[in-house]
Amino acid sequence: MNSVFSVHTVRFIALVVVQVLILNHINFLGYINPYIYILFIALFPVKNNRIILLLLSFLLGITIDMFLDTGGIHAGACVFIAYVRPLILKWSFGMIYEHQTIRFNTVEFGSKLTYFTFITVLHHIVLFSLEIFSFSKILLILQKTLFSSIFTILLSVIVTIIFTRKSK
Repeated sequence: MNSVFSVHTVRFIALVVVQVLILNHINFLGYINPYIYILFIALFPVKNNRIILLLLSFLLGITIDMFLDTGGIHAGACVFIAYVRPLILKWSFGMIYEHQTIRFNTVEFGSKLTYFTFITVLHHIVLFSLEIFSFSKILLILQKTLFSSIFTILLSVIVTIIFTRKSK
């Protein structure tokens, strides 16, 4: 239990630090800005309590908001994806999720990519909708969502490939 807690604590802190110190300074063409910190929510253990995940997601989002001075939009987007995460898990993994036996380092690449895609696109739609907050700018919201999602998904896959342990 203690090692699991420490792994998630290190992951939380590392993702916030990387996001704040490195990734927030990438703003390519005004549309591409990766948000890799959502990996904490995506990779959080399935069997844990949903209330804990919602609280940690809020804490993650509000921490990013404090560094970026964005007034809670990251917290809102994080809580949203934490709330809909069980549906996304069911769509992406099917019966594996039903039996609560998902281990992210052992699932197929296609299912993992589908899962990361759903989580990322939903997060970015909510994030950019709250940021821009105008129906007249729906094309800008979709454009920022598309380009940032592609970059975030690519980075998420690379990070999970690099940092996951192979199980025998």
